[in-house]
Amino acid sequence: MELTAAEKEANLWSGGQRPLNASYGKLMMWFFIVSDALTFSGFLVSYGFSRFKNIDSWPIADEVFTHFPFLHGIDAPMYYVALMTFILIFSSVTMVLAVDAGHHMKKSKVTFYMLLTIIGGAVFVGSQAWEWKNFIKGEYGALETKGGQILQFVNIDSGKRVAIAEFAVSIPTERSAHKGSNGVWYEAEASLPSYSLAEVVEGFETNESLVIRSEKIDENGQKIILSRDDSLVKIENAVGVVEGANLIHNEYGNRLFADFFFFITGFHGFHVFSGVVINLIIFFNVIVGTYEKRGHYEMVEKVGLYWHFVDLVWVFVFTFFYLV
Repeated sequence: MELTAAEKEANLWSGGQRPLNASYGKLMMWFFIVSDALTFSGFLVSYGFSRFKNIDSWPIADEVFTHFPFLHGIDAPMYYVALMTFILIFSSVTMVLAVDAGHHMKKSKVTFYMLLTIIGGAVFVGSQAWEWKNFIKGEYGALETKGGQILQFVNIDSGKRVAIAEFAVSIPTERSAHKGSNGVWYEAEASLPSYSLAEVVEGFETNESLVIRSEKIDENGQKIILSRDDSLVKIENAVGVVEGANLIHNEYGNRLFADFFFFITGFHGFHVFSGVVINLIIFFNVIVGTYEKRGHYEMVEKVGLYWHFVDLVWVFVFTFFYLV
């Protein structure tokens, strides 16, 4: 029976027609994705402007992300980050297969591919946490000057970085961090570094094979290495020892790099973790046959949109932070 013009108009205003032929749930998911994409875009644009302004002191990613599980003492620049990226992209592929299986009402395949997606997301979140741990802990250590510049140590012959632990001398002294109960103005002090400034300076002065590498980058994209004499002068400006990175200090170079790294990768990691939790809920619903009873797997498709968005965002984060 054909509807009259009045009935068609009534259906139109009561929601009878679907915009873009999409359900209400899918449309709201797209609205969320677009708004979240604008948020991430703002973060990445801010990162780009900050990096451009401080391009001469920005840390080199190949020197920062060199760790790989179970390969201690071996430099593996970007290898593990590349593996993390592959795992996340592969989980996006398994999500596509889960959605396709849902279209064909194949419960067993939806269950299998969603399980692979959850495992991939969980591995990525764990790997990101492991990267954070290494970034916070640091590997070599450095000194910081009054102006906030970072002084790193390298071998004068090989040009390779040398850890503070390899040359710092032990000076017997009593060192204790201020606590909230006895500190200046009852403010607690950050945890003390492994070595004092005096121990590092004395060890550097007695080891003639060491020179200082500044955080500044030359026209060839390499950090500037000072002569031995200039290094001895420069180290007199040091005011403290820096180990690892946090929101205040960064042994790898400009501290803005650490600020953006923690904020953007942490924000993205929260999205991935949320996606894993949502996927787990949908996974159990698939097992108990909730969507079989409904006659469709649209919920799998909606969470799939979110998961693809999270993967796409990581491609941009990976490009900006690690590759460029």
